[in-house]
Amino acid sequence: MTEKTSHQSHAGFPWKHVIGFVLSIVLTLLAAYAAVSDLSVNIILVFIFIMAFVQAGIQLFMFMHVNEEDPDYTQLGNFLFAAVIAVIIVIGSYWVMEMAHANHLM
Repeated sequence: MTEKTSHQSHAGFPWKHVIGFVLSIVLTLLAAYAAVSDLSVNIILVFIFIMAFVQAGIQLFMFMHVNEEDPDYTQLGNFLFAAVIAVIIVIGSYWVMEMAHANHLM
C-alpha cells in the first residue's frame, strides 16, 4: 500500500491554483459588471450573492484543499456550519442595513 503524502501533491506547476485564481478574477469581474449594469437592484443583489458563494466555494476547493483529505463527516459538518454562519451574517447585515435605511427615511 502506498500512502499519498503532501509532497507528491505539490510537485510540478500549480495548475489548480492558477485555474482557481483565474476563475476568481472572472467571477469578480462578472459581479462588478452586474453592479454597473442597468438591471434592477434586486437582480443585481441576487447575482452578486450567487457569485460570492460560487467564488467562496471555488476558493475553498482550489486554495484551501477541502477535498484532499479522506472523506470525513466532521469536515463536511464544519463546512456546512461555516456556510450557515456566513449566510446568517450576510443576510443579517443586509437586513440591519435595510432597517436602518427605512428608519432613516421616516
